[in-house]
Amino acid sequence: MIREPADLHVDDQGRVELPLGLLAEAGITPGTGLVAFSDGDGRIVLRRAEDAMKDLIEKGTL
Repeated sequence: MIREPADLHVDDQGRVELPLGLLAEAGITPGTGLVAFSDGDGRIVLRRAEDAMKDLIEKGTL
């Protein structure tokens, strides 16, 4: 299902608020640890830290 994009802005301190619906769709709840990285061309990816660790372990990177 394609969702309507959220219109967000970066504040003067570099913070961005994400809508609760967007977080819920991604399975991110308050207190969830996240890993953020740049994917180039204006993209920033947020991953649940536990999922990122699982991926590294499965690939034998750790």
